[in-house]
Amino acid sequence: MFRPHVTVATIVHAKDKFLVVEEWVNGKPTWNQPAGHLEADESLLAAAERELFEETGIQGKPEKLIKIHQWIAPDKTPFIRFLFSLELPEICETHPQDSDISRCHWVTAQDILSSDCLRSPLVAQSIHTFLEGVTYPLEVLNAFGEHYQ
Repeated sequence: MFRPHVTVATIVHAKDKFLVVEEWVNGKPTWNQPAGHLEADESLLAAAERELFEETGIQGKPEKLIKIHQWIAPDKTPFIRFLFSLELPEICETHPQDSDISRCHWVTAQDILSSDCLRSPLVAQSIHTFLEGVTYPLEVLNAFGEHYQ
């Protein structure tokens, strides 16, 4: 049976800057959007909200669905990544709760697109997709049943 890793990511945007989280992978710093795996009995929106807080300290809810990406990593791990967005009125301080995150940076789209330290090609692709401006209302998602948070 095919069992892809289901992940969520949130593009956080404020004042023409994007929030990236930095974590060390194989001895090198990498950038990603606040992102992580969907946990059992958790809705996609709850997962995005949790990951945003754990990785940045920001308590916020995704506002829009941007895209669903399907990707197979170089090590053949399959992913399905739900990409959300959150627009903040101001750039804010960050306080990562997750020990895997060394720090957060507010950077421009060009900083991300020209970076050689992206966690995966989905990081840049997500910025391209965000800049296209096509979004979907969160109502297209539904966590059915009593078990979902």
